[in-house]
Amino acid sequence: MKKIRNIAIIAHVDHGKTTLVDALLKQSDTDLGKLADQKELIMDSNELERERGITIFSKNASVQYGDTKINIIDTPGHADFGGEVERVLNMADGSLLLIDAQEGPMPQTRFVLKKALSMGHKIIVVINKIDKPNARINYALDKIIELFMELGATNEQLNFPIVYAAGRAGVAGMTPELEKMTDIKPVFDEVIKYIPEPQANTEGPLQIMIVSIFYDNYKGRVGLGRIYSGKIKNGQAISHISREGKIVKSKITSLMTFSGLTKVETPELEAGDIAVISGIDNINIGDTIADADNPVALPPIKIEEPTVKMIFSVNNSPFAGKEGQYCTSRNLKERLEKELDNDVALRVTPGKSADEFIVSGRGELHLSILIETMRREGYELQVSRPEVIMKEENGKITEPTEDVWIEVPEKYAGLAIEKMGVRKGQLKNMHMENGITFFHFYIPTRGLIGFRNEFMIDTKGLGIINTLSAGYAPKFDNIQTNPHGSIIVHEAGSSTAYALLKTQERGEMFIGPGVKVYEGQVVGQNAKAEDIVANVCKAKQLTNFRAKTDAVTDDLIPPREMSLELAIEYVGDDELVEVTPKSIRLRKRVLNNTLRSSQRRQAD
Repeated sequence: MKKIRNIAIIAHVDHGKTTLVDALLKQSDTDLGKLADQKELIMDSNELERERGITIFSKNASVQYGDTKINIIDTPGHADFGGEVERVLNMADGSLLLIDAQEGPMPQTRFVLKKALSMGHKIIVVINKIDKPNARINYALDKIIELFMELGATNEQLNFPIVYAAGRAGVAGMTPELEKMTDIKPVFDEVIKYIPEPQANTEGPLQIMIVSIFYDNYKGRVGLGRIYSGKIKNGQAISHISREGKIVKSKITSLMTFSGLTKVETPELEAGDIAVISGIDNINIGDTIADADNPVALPPIKIEEPTVKMIFSVNNSPFAGKEGQYCTSRNLKERLEKELDNDVALRVTPGKSADEFIVSGRGELHLSILIETMRREGYELQVSRPEVIMKEENGKITEPTEDVWIEVPEKYAGLAIEKMGVRKGQLKNMHMENGITFFHFYIPTRGLIGFRNEFMIDTKGLGIINTLSAGYAPKFDNIQTNPHGSIIVHEAGSSTAYALLKTQERGEMFIGPGVKVYEGQVVGQNAKAEDIVANVCKAKQLTNFRAKTDAVTDDLIPPREMSLELAIEYVGDDELVEVTPKSIRLRKRVLNNTLRSSQRRQAD
C-alpha cells in the first residue's frame, strides 16, 4: 500500500494560506511543469479569488515528499462557504491551522477549526508571517491555546506541534528564529510524523464518497471523492448509489488522481487516496460509488441549512437585454440548476411567477459571489433585498443569529455599541488594546443585513467586522435596519451636470453626468429617510453669453461608486438591484412614479 497523507489547510482570510501552499508545491519532489515558473498564488485560480484575496472554492493538490504522497485540500476561509468546508474536511485526516503571527486566530478560523476538531482531526499549528515587523508570536500562541480550549479540544488535540513559517519567503522551522530557516521542509516533516495515515481497508468492498462535481468538455460530469474502502480500476463496473438510496449499475470511463495541481490518468487507486472519476450519469455530491456486486452506501454528508434568501428574477427594466448575453427565464433557470450541482449549501425554489426564483444560501457573501460569477458569465438579472429564513420549532418561530466581532479605534467605540444596540445586538465581551476596542456581540442575522456598508462609512473605513453563524434563537422584536430615502429619476434620458448640481444638495449621488437613466431608477440616497423624485436630465438653457457647461462640473461632488455588495446592502423592500455584465443599477420595483405614489397612498 502506498504511503498517503490527507491534510486540509485552515486559515482566516489573508493569513497567507495560498502563499504557503504555493511554497509547499514548489519545494516538493513533484514535477509542476510550467506552473513552477509562475510567480505566486498558484492555488487561487479563480478570477474572483485573485481579486478579493480569499478562497471561495475548495481546490486539491498533491505533492510527493520522499516516498509519501501528500494530498492537500485548500478550504474556504469564510463561514458563508460552509457547504464547501463541511464536504472537503471529510476527505482529510488532519489539518494545518495557519495563524498570522501579528493578528493571532481570527473569527473565520473558529468556524472551520470547530468542524475539524469535531471530526477528530489532528491539528498542526503553523504560525505564519513571523517576518512581519509587528509579529507577536507569544501572543498568537496564547490565543491559539485559548481558542482550542474554548472549542472543546481533547487533551490529545491540545498537545499540538507548532511550526513557525514565513510563507512568502518559503521558509519554516521548529523555532521562531528566522535566520536559521532554510526551506519549507519542516512543515512536510511534521505532516508525515503527526498526521495519521488514512484508516482504510484496501481489501474491502469499494466505497467512495463524492464531495465535489465539475464539468469537463470531453469527459462530461466528473466526480471527486476519497476512497474509503477497496480499490478502483479504470474501466471497472461499479454501483452508483444516490443520496436517496437509488442504486444504478455503471462503468468508470476515466480514472484520475492529482499530481501537483494537475489531474493525471491512472490505471488503479486504493483506499485512502483521492480519486477523480467520470463516466457516471447524474453523479452528484453526497453519492456513493460502491462495489458492483456488494453495494454499501456511506453515511450522507450533513450540510447546515441556508439562512438567507433572495429573489432572482428576469431583468424587466427599460434597459433589459442591452448589455447581457443570457437574459431569459430559461437561461436563468438552467444556470441556477447548474450551480446546485456544485453547491450543496444552495437552495433554489420557484417564485410567484415563471420569471422568479427564490435562491437561499448561507449568507449575503455566499449569494453575492454567485451573482457576481453569473454577471461575469454574461447573465443579466434582477435581485431583491436579502431576507433571513425563519424556522418553526415546537410551535415557536425562530430566526438565525450570528456572533459578531468588531474592532474599531477607541473614538468610535460608543458609536459601535449604539448601532449594534438599535439592531438588537447583545454585548458579550469587550476589551481595549493599543487604542483599539474589541467587541463581541450576539445579534440576529436580520440585524446585520445592510450593516457593513453603514459601519464602514461611520468608522471612516477603519473598522473591522467579522461574523459567524450562531444557530437559531426565538424571534427577536422588530428591528429597524437600514432606513433610507432614495433619489429617484423623474423621466428617462441622460443625466446632466447642471441637474446633478442641484440634486446633490438633497443627498449623495450614485451617478455622474452623461449616464443614461430611466424613470424609477434610484440614482442617489436622500439625506432624509424618505424618497424624493428628481429630474437629473434637466439641461441648462443656453443664452448668448454662457456655454452649456460653464462653472458646473467643477462643483460636482464625485458620486459614490455602488459595487454589487454595496447595492445589495442598500436596497429596501420596494427596490431591486439590476445586474448586467457592464452595470449595477438600483431601481424601484414599480418604475412608474405616479403609480408608485398612488400605491403608497392606498397602503397608508
